[in-house]
This record gives sequence, C-alpha cells and structure tokens, in this order.
Amino acid sequence: MTTPAPALPSDGLFVGRVFLPGVGPAVVRVEGDVLVDVTAVFPTVRDLCETADPAGALARVAGPVVGRLDAVLANTAPDGRDPARPHLLAPIDLQAIKAAGVTFVVSMLERVIEERARGDAGAALTIRARVRELVGDDLRSLRPGSPEAAALKETLIREGAWSQYLEVGIGPDPEIFTKAPVLSAVGTMADVGVHPKSTWNNPEPEVVLAVNSRGTIVGATLGNDVNLRDVEGRSALLLGKAKDNNASAAVGPFLRLFDGGFGLDDVRRLEVGLTVEGVDGFRMSGRSAMAEISRDPADLVAQAIGPHHRYPDGFVLYLGTMFAPVEDRDEPGRGFTHKTGDVVTISAPPLGALVNRVVPTDRAEPWDFGIADLMRSLAGRGLLR
Repeated sequence: MTTPAPALPSDGLFVGRVFLPGVGPAVVRVEGDVLVDVTAVFPTVRDLCETADPAGALARVAGPVVGRLDAVLANTAPDGRDPARPHLLAPIDLQAIKAAGVTFVVSMLERVIEERARGDAGAALTIRARVRELVGDDLRSLRPGSPEAAALKETLIREGAWSQYLEVGIGPDPEIFTKAPVLSAVGTMADVGVHPKSTWNNPEPEVVLAVNSRGTIVGATLGNDVNLRDVEGRSALLLGKAKDNNASAAVGPFLRLFDGGFGLDDVRRLEVGLTVEGVDGFRMSGRSAMAEISRDPADLVAQAIGPHHRYPDGFVLYLGTMFAPVEDRDEPGRGFTHKTGDVVTISAPPLGALVNRVVPTDRAEPWDFGIADLMRSLAGRGLLR
C-alpha cells in the first residue's frame, strides 16, 4: 500500500495508539506532525475517555515525542515493517466494539435482498427489482417505530414482503450487535480480513462513536465493518460468522475528541467517502451521507447503554452505512465482491482517512496481543494504579 498523507484538520484534538517495540502499546496525542506519548497520564484510551473532559484533558497533558506521524504511518503496513520502529494501532483499546445495523434505507433494502437471495449473488438482481417494487426506496421520511412505520409493516405482511431487516430498519428496536472482541480492531494501513470461503462481500464505510461508561459520547472516528453478504444472507443467525473474523473490524486513523470546534452535530452532517482500488485495475467509489441515517446517533447510543446494559470500560459504536455496492465487478448481475489486494480508503475531512488492504482472514496479521498482555505491559511500566 502507498502510505497516504495524514490529512487531519489542524484544529482537532486527536488521540491514537502506537506500538513501541520492546515496550508495548502507548497512547499518543497528535501534535502537528508529531506523535506525543501521553501513556504516563492515560495508560489507556479508555482512561482518557472516562475523564470529565477528555478533550481538555488531552490538550493539557505533555509527554515525550514518539516520532513523526508520517514516519510512523510509513512503518505501519505489515509488509516491509521494521519491527524495531513504532507503528500505529487502532485508536481504541478496552472499549467494547459494538455496531448498529440497517440504519440507512439503501442498506436496509440490500439486507432484505440478501435474505431473499439466501446468499446467492446471482439471484440478487431479480430480487432487487421485486423488493423495490413492493417496498419502494424512498423511506427517508419514515420514522422508525412511528405509527406510519407500523402501518407499512402491516401492509408488507399482507403482501408477503415482510423481513427481519425491515423489522429493525423501521421498527421500534434497532439492530445493535457485538462486532468484535475487545482489542481485536485493526487500524489504518493494516490489512483487513475477508474469509476465503466468501464469494459475496463488501466494505462498510461508517462513522464510529466513542462512548464512555456513563453513556456520554466523547468522540468519533472512522470504521470499516467488513461484511460477508453471502454468509449473512444464508441466515441472520450467522451474523457472528459474517461479521467477526480475523482483522474484520478496522477503526481509525485516530479518535477525534469532541470539543468546542467539533461535536455530535458535526457528525450528523458528515459525508463519508469510500474508494476501492483493485490490483486488477478495478475502481469503485461512493459516498455515505450521515444526514440520510434513519435513527439519530444519540438515539442509537441511548438504546445501546442504560440500566439494562452497562459498559464499565465504555464502548465504540459503528453507526451503519448507506453504501451497499451493487456495481458488477466481473460477471453481469453478480454485483461487487472483494478480491485479495483491494485497497479500501474510507475518508471524511474532519476525521482523516482509514486505509486498509484486503487479504484472506488466514493471511491477515494474527491477533495475539490480548487484555492480559496489555495489563502485563502496563504493570511492567508501573502504569497500573
């Protein structure tokens, strides 16, 4: 992969993580074109997010310089990495990794199509036309859980067109699931994994919110909720197999903390860009406008945490995507699917760019640094207190 320019806005407060050889993970603040180690004050990103004012706390803390941002980025991709030099990690650590699904009309209809196709990409074209004929594709003004949504549900049941995806798309309860285990997310310039048995899959460019244990949204970053469409299409009970695989959750490049210059209203206005570039010369691009989301981000967070479901270390929440690629890549009517070597770039100017290369899950860098390893590393540095 070609190392991209960081492209981070100069007025933002960005926190991330770097692996220091012989030491372990370090929490870093982006300060211009350098990375500053703040681990002595905030051993984990979770600790920073739990403060009363994470952005203010990050702005005030000092520390040693780890290195130049461009140099650390250039050493992050697995191929050609110098193990004696620092490389970037995902900007989250002890937070649970959650995701909301079916939050945009376009992707909701594609989930219905997957279900009816039973994972067969070749059958999707005909089914897509029939579903759109029955349901329509202009449901943007329909508020999930509203009386109007309930009336549409009854109509679709009578027509034999109801689906579990329409239930979570326009019903009162959203789909919120565990995307990946704690510490398993990969960051920018890392490889993302697609199971080699999958023949119909796609990237899902999303905004990811960081939420502390009190349910306060403290920042945002970008994510790729890598998805196996054929697996989920066979059965929604295979969601774990479709979503949670080695290197299947990408988050980054950095977490932008909310402050006076950037907050949830800015997230609501974001446009997320996606580019896929293949070694075969294929190129695809698209955009996902957060203004099109059918459930407000604050509502999704409120439904994820509360008296019935707590997260003592906080969580991050993928907000879903409106981008469900249907452009044919090879055979007519079979739509898009990844090939090994695809480079996926997910970008939004206020948050930077998340860049990953697609490889089979068994060829992605193994996840072998877990919670116990992190605790031992921090204890060895005298940072647990």
